[in-house]
Amino acid sequence: PFPLLSRLEAADNEVAELGADIAALPALKSLDVANNQLRELPAALADCPRLKEANFRGNQLKDKRLEKMVNGCQTKAILEYLRAGGRGKGKAESAREEARKKKREKQQKKDGRDGEQDELEEASKLLVKVLHVSENPAPLVVKASHGVKDVRPFIVCCVLKGVNLKAGNALKRFLSTQTKLHEDICEKRTAATIATHDLQLIKGPLVYDVQPPDELKIMPLGRKEIKAKDLLRQLQSEAEEQRKQKKRQNVSGLHKYLQLLDGKDNYPCLVDAEGIVISFPPITNSEKTKISRDTRNLFLEVTSDTSLQICKDVMDTLILKIAELNRFTLENKEDSGSDNESDALCGPGNLNPSQNVQPMNFPLVVEQVRVVDTDGNLKVLYPSKTDLTTVSSLLTVIR
Repeated sequence: PFPLLSRLEAADNEVAELGADIAALPALKSLDVANNQLRELPAALADCPRLKEANFRGNQLKDKRLEKMVNGCQTKAILEYLRAGGRGKGKAESAREEARKKKREKQQKKDGRDGEQDELEEASKLLVKVLHVSENPAPLVVKASHGVKDVRPFIVCCVLKGVNLKAGNALKRFLSTQTKLHEDICEKRTAATIATHDLQLIKGPLVYDVQPPDELKIMPLGRKEIKAKDLLRQLQSEAEEQRKQKKRQNVSGLHKYLQLLDGKDNYPCLVDAEGIVISFPPITNSEKTKISRDTRNLFLEVTSDTSLQICKDVMDTLILKIAELNRFTLENKEDSGSDNESDALCGPGNLNPSQNVQPMNFPLVVEQVRVVDTDGNLKVLYPSKTDLTTVSSLLTVIR
C-alpha cells in the first residue's frame, strides 16, 4: 500500500508481529522496530531489495542465535541469515530462496535507476577507518580509579587522526560545533560533557581519577593555574557580576555549569603521565592540551554521570560532525574567508595546497582507546563493533 515508503519507525510500540507483506515495500531503506514484542522476524524482510539499516534490538526473539546477531551484527548479516531460513533450515528453504532470488533480480532491474542513485549516495558518504588496539603499536590507555564511580563513573575515549583545522574558519567551526553539541545532545552538559585535546600535547597513560576541590589544580582554558575550589568561587563571582550587569538570571560560558558539581566532596579529573590535570569535567579542560589550527590528531573524551550509552552516542555524533567539517573544509578549499564570519581568529587562506590536504575520500582514522580499572580489567573499548552504528546512514566505517 506504500510502495514508496523508505523509512519505517515503530520503536517502543508493543508491535507483536511483522507480516510477510513487508516485502511489498520495495523502497524501504531503514526499519526501526526496537523494544517491541516481536518473537520472530519474517524471512520476507530479505526480499526488501533496498533495506540497508534495521534495528531489532530489545525484542525477545525465539531464535536465540538470531537475537544474538541482532545485538551485534550488521543488517546485511541478519538479512542473509533470514534469507537462508535461519539455523538448520537452509536446505529446506532452497526452492523458496530460488523464487525469492528471481523476484529480487526482477525488482533490482526495475529499480536500476534507483540503484544508481543508491551508489551515488554511498559514494558521497563520509569515510572513517577504525584502527584496532591490536594493530596499534602504541595504543593510548585510560585507567579509571575506583573513586570515580561515586562522582562521575562513565568515560569513553578515542583518538581521531587526520583532521584539518588549519584552513580558513575550520577551527572556529569546530569549536562552534562542540558548543552546539553541549547544548543539544549533551543537554546543557547535564547528560554528558565533551573534551577535545591535541594528541601531540598529551603524555600517556592517562588516569581518570577524583581529587578534593582544594587539591585539584588545573590551568583552565584561557586562565592561569588555579585550584578547583578557587576556580568555582571565581566563576560564581563572575556569574553574579554578569547577572548584575545584564539584569537577568541567565549567565553564559562556564558559569552555566557550576551547579553540576553541587554537593560533591571530590571532583572528577583526567590526569596525564606527568600528573597534570588535562580535564576537569563538566567544567573545563586544560590550556596545556588546547587544540589549535596546527592540530592534526585529536584525543576525544566524553564523560557522564548518567550512562555509558550516552557517552557512546555523543562520541558517535562528535566523530560524524568532525568528519562533516573535514569534508566541508576540503570541498571548499578554504583559501579565503568563505563565511561571513570574521577571520580574526583563524586567519584567511594560510593553507599551503601541498600540505594538510587529503584526497576527497581519504578516511579519518579513529584509533580505539581502552578504559581499564586499576587492576587492568577492561571497562570499555571505543569504538567497538557495535559503535558508530547510530550514524551509519551518513558515515561509512571501515573496520
